[in-house]
Amino acid sequence: MVSDYVIQRLREWGVDHIFGYPGDGINGLMGALNRAGNKPKFVQARHEEMAAFSAVGYAKFTGRPGVCMATSGPGAIHLLNGLYDASLDHVPVVAIVGQQARTALGGNYQQEVDLTSLFKDVAHEYVHMATTAEQFPLLIDRAMRTAMSERCVACVIIPTDLQEEEWSRPQHTFKEMLSSDAYAAAEVVPAEEQLRQAAEVLNSGQRVAMLVGQGARAARQEVLEVADILGAGVAKALLGKDVLPDDHPVVTGAIGLLGTRPSYDLMMECDTLLMVGSSFPYSQFLPEWGQARGVQIDIDARMIGIRYPMEVNLVGDARATLRALIPLLQRKTDRSWQEKIGEEIIRWWKVVEARAHLEAKPLNPQYVFWELSPRLPDDAIIAADSGSTANWYARDLKFRGNMRGSLSGTLATMGPGVPYAIGAKFGNPHRPVFALVGDGAMQMNGINELITISKYWKEWADPRLVILVLNNRDLNQVTWEMRAMSGDPKFEASQELPPFQYAAYAEMLGLKGITVDKKDEVGPAWDAALAADRPVVVDAVTDPEVPPLPPHIEFEQAKSLLAAMMKGDPASREIIRQGFKGKLQEFVPHR
Repeated sequence: MVSDYVIQRLREWGVDHIFGYPGDGINGLMGALNRAGNKPKFVQARHEEMAAFSAVGYAKFTGRPGVCMATSGPGAIHLLNGLYDASLDHVPVVAIVGQQARTALGGNYQQEVDLTSLFKDVAHEYVHMATTAEQFPLLIDRAMRTAMSERCVACVIIPTDLQEEEWSRPQHTFKEMLSSDAYAAAEVVPAEEQLRQAAEVLNSGQRVAMLVGQGARAARQEVLEVADILGAGVAKALLGKDVLPDDHPVVTGAIGLLGTRPSYDLMMECDTLLMVGSSFPYSQFLPEWGQARGVQIDIDARMIGIRYPMEVNLVGDARATLRALIPLLQRKTDRSWQEKIGEEIIRWWKVVEARAHLEAKPLNPQYVFWELSPRLPDDAIIAADSGSTANWYARDLKFRGNMRGSLSGTLATMGPGVPYAIGAKFGNPHRPVFALVGDGAMQMNGINELITISKYWKEWADPRLVILVLNNRDLNQVTWEMRAMSGDPKFEASQELPPFQYAAYAEMLGLKGITVDKKDEVGPAWDAALAADRPVVVDAVTDPEVPPLPPHIEFEQAKSLLAAMMKGDPASREIIRQGFKGKLQEFVPHR
């Protein structure tokens, strides 16, 4: 049958997991998976959105396409948020969805939704509904190849009656098409003349800054070699946090609102900018226009030259392009710029440590992350959720070794932290995985995916999957945004969360739960979590009034925050106390 052939073809493409939720619109495909001995393995999420997020996490942390599956109508609709997350972060994901029988289409039948139109935006590179058996394997082959080559979402829609039809091989005849499952990525390198133009710009600079993103992940050694030759400092976009180790002396850390002071100063003081594999959108954190000459390297010509007025745009693979560029670069003899950067980095990490040790009621969230950082195994995979956890993930964790980390970078949606971790664990069952989430995201959907973890964790070679919940009973990031951007005080009716016993719920599911609300308990809690023989939920009761201070406070932000307090913010006194203490750490000497 068609459904059996679809499953066979996915297997031939190397697909080993399908994340989804069943429904009558994909009954044929479920039956085919059963007949195939559950190969690829069907991973049952608690909700289709979580299945899509798991597929994104699988793709991000394996480099292979993630595959998700949902029934017609509401099931297909539920996939959308996770698929948009994949699309905006340029992650290869293939969605296979059911549809009502072809005989019912156009008749306003139950669960009939125009799925081609629904998915046309998120899967704009490739979305097609099958109408005949002979369209396979073509539709599967093109979806997989498009997702991988364009780093995007592709979607194949299969009506339920077609799933049950007999499959017959397309014939060598008019208007029938054969297909293949072969694919190998091409290595793209710019022309020699373009490389020489780029080298001229970079060689003429005296204060070179580099900004790298996830597109440079395979080019770690080349990035560091270029930085060494040019005497440059290197900032990292949030999706590129795992591109370079944070303990390297020229790595300034994250850039942007969640970034570091050295990254901000690097951009504000440089005379030359080299961007590699990043589409970092926040121009206010890049050099003033006209301040720096610019070179950008990116594999996607559509995303190049749109963030900063670059002088030379190189379309190519980061690794291959940098390798071709390196022989054309001239070693800087004056290392004073790079030495200054190195000194600022050392001082910044002392500031971060001092802020993490500041007292709070009951726990400083920065301290929770600071204590985790040195305990992370060198091969750890870290999935962070959106919200205040992203601040501390960006600033307080020092990546090293082969650590991998990601979050919803462009969509910045709530809720992917735990399902990302699940996808990562299925793709890397021998590696320890961490999900760092706020209580808002945990209550939104993460708590339900603990059920998924309890269902599957015994299958993993390394059972370590640790979920941190920052339990501050506040939608904290939005609360601070209301204060600093809108000048509004905290609106308790919208921002306060109901209490929930996260660790106790984990224990009820057969997992391990640890609650910590005292500073001297934090280190031992992490040690216990890492030593556990099963997944762990660490419920850290933290202070919501510890401010996520930006690297540089604009006048308008300070004015808005002051306005919020004058309007009667319920935490005004604590905000002043914590904010003053945190900012003070930039000006006091640290040993």
